[in-house]
Amino acid sequence: MNEKKLTGSCLCGEVTYQFVEDIKVFQYCHCSRCQKFTGSAHAANIIIDPENFRWLSGENSVGRFELKEARHFATSFCKKCGSSLPWLTQTKKAYVIPAGTLDQNPSIKPMHNIYYLDKAEWYEDVCKLTQYDELPVK
Repeated sequence: MNEKKLTGSCLCGEVTYQFVEDIKVFQYCHCSRCQKFTGSAHAANIIIDPENFRWLSGENSVGRFELKEARHFATSFCKKCGSSLPWLTQTKKAYVIPAGTLDQNPSIKPMHNIYYLDKAEWYEDVCKLTQYDELPVK
């Protein structure tokens, strides 16, 4: 069987990873933890089985933070540039891949939103906003 593999990396390129594209879920998470970690309205997370994931380079440059009170949530990041990186859940049952770190497009699109009741009060659906192809000139 020929398995499709996707790669990803941090902003500075120090850390790279690969996974077999057997995606269980692709979702937007609006929980307050994902808002804090991403600095955005939500995270775009892909969930895969741990056996389908491997670091290609820079694993020693990966930092990790866990909230003691959280059952699943953790975060990983590049110690050099601070980029979000894939993280193994505290239960070790899944890897969470921040979709923005992918080097190629996955074969599926996001399926749903979770923790939508916790969405940022300032969040606006992107379809309602004016769209520019580049930075607008004023």
